[in-house]
Amino acid sequence: MNTLLSNIGKIITWQSERQSMIIDSESDIMIEDGLIIKIGQNLGHADHIIDCQGNMVSPGFIDSHTHPVFMNGREEEFQMRLQGATYEEIALAGGGIVSSINGVREATVDELIGKVQNRMDTFLSLGTTTVEAKSGYGLDLESELKSLYVLDKVNQQHNIDIHPTFMGAHAFPPEYLENKDAYVENICQDMIPKVAEQGIAEYCDVFCEKGYFSVEQSRKILHTAKQYKLKIRLHADEFVDSGAAELAGEMKACSADHLMAISDAGIQSLKDNQVVATLLPGTTFFLGKSSYAPYKKLKLAGIDIALATDFNPGSCYIQSMPFIVSLACIYLKMDILEAFKACTINGAKALELENGVGSLEKGKKADIVIWNVEDPVEIPYNVKESLIRDVIKNGKSVK
Repeated sequence: MNTLLSNIGKIITWQSERQSMIIDSESDIMIEDGLIIKIGQNLGHADHIIDCQGNMVSPGFIDSHTHPVFMNGREEEFQMRLQGATYEEIALAGGGIVSSINGVREATVDELIGKVQNRMDTFLSLGTTTVEAKSGYGLDLESELKSLYVLDKVNQQHNIDIHPTFMGAHAFPPEYLENKDAYVENICQDMIPKVAEQGIAEYCDVFCEKGYFSVEQSRKILHTAKQYKLKIRLHADEFVDSGAAELAGEMKACSADHLMAISDAGIQSLKDNQVVATLLPGTTFFLGKSSYAPYKKLKLAGIDIALATDFNPGSCYIQSMPFIVSLACIYLKMDILEAFKACTINGAKALELENGVGSLEKGKKADIVIWNVEDPVEIPYNVKESLIRDVIKNGKSVK
C-alpha cells in the first residue's frame, strides 16, 4: 500500500543535490514500504491520501544527545539552583549525576522499560523520530549493561528509532572517588569489552570536563572503545576549556557536544577533522546560565552544527525539539532554516545516519512532521505551543 501526502503548503528540508536547505511549495510526497519514493507533482494513484490542507511539512527531528535511562527527576536540585547553587557546587555536594545512580542500580528492568517507554512516547509526540540515547546513570558493569538492554528492548517495541551510547564515563561513582584511575581501568578492562560483547551500544561517550574525566583519562577510554569498534562521541568544554574539543578532533569523533567554553584551537580541531559540533542550548537555559555556545564562530569556521535536547533529569529536563529551535533562534541567533538543518540533517550526520534519515528525499525513511503552520517562522515564534498536527514514522501516522 502506498500513501500520498497531498496539498502540502511548504516542504522544508535539506536537499542533497543542491547541498542546501530548500522551501518547496509545489510538491506532493509519495510513500511506499516506509520510504519516500517520489516527490513532485502529479504523482499518480495512491491507496491512502493524507491531505495536509496547505500546511508545512518537515523531516522528523533527529535528537542526537539524550540521557533517558533514569528512574526519577531531580527537582530538589532545581530548587537548590533557585537558591543560588551552581551545577558544579551541587555535584561537589553529592548531587548531580551521582544522585541518579541508586535509582538505576536498584530499579528492575521492567521499571526502567516503563519509564523509557513513556519518555519515547513524549519524544515522538513532539516530532522526534530518531534519538540517540545514553547509558550512564548506573556506573557499574551490571547497571550499565542493564541500561543498554532497556534501550534495546524499548527500541524493539517502539516506533521511534533509538541509537544507544555507552557512557560509563559519565561521572565517578562513590566507590571510586578516592581512586579515579582505578575506575578508568575498570571501564577499559571490564566494561567496554562486556558492552561490546553485549552488542547493543553503537557509540561510546565520555564527559571530558574539569571535575569529571581528564583529557588523558578520556583518551584512554576512547582509544579502548575504538579498539572494540564503538564510534566516538564526547561531552566537550561545557564549563571550561579543558582541551576536550581538540581531543574530539584527534579521536575523529562523530560529534563533540556542549562546547560553551570551546577555544579557537578546539574550533580548528573540529574543522580539520570534520567533527560535528552538537549544541545544547536547552542546558544553558535550564541551568540559568548566560554563556551559550559560540554558534557564529563555529559556523564561520565551516563546521557542521547540530542541535539536540540533552534531555536528562538534572541539567536539562526538556524533550521538545521545537522548543530547542526557539532557544537556538533567540539565544544563538540562528536563522530559522539553519536551526531546522541543525536538528534534522546535521543531527543525522552527528549519528552518521544521514544516508537514511534527516531529510525528505527519495529513498530515505518517510519520517515526517505535518505542522499546523504555513511558515517555519511560526514555530520559534510560538515558543511553547505544540504546533504539530501529525507525526509520520516509517510511512505511518503515529501521533
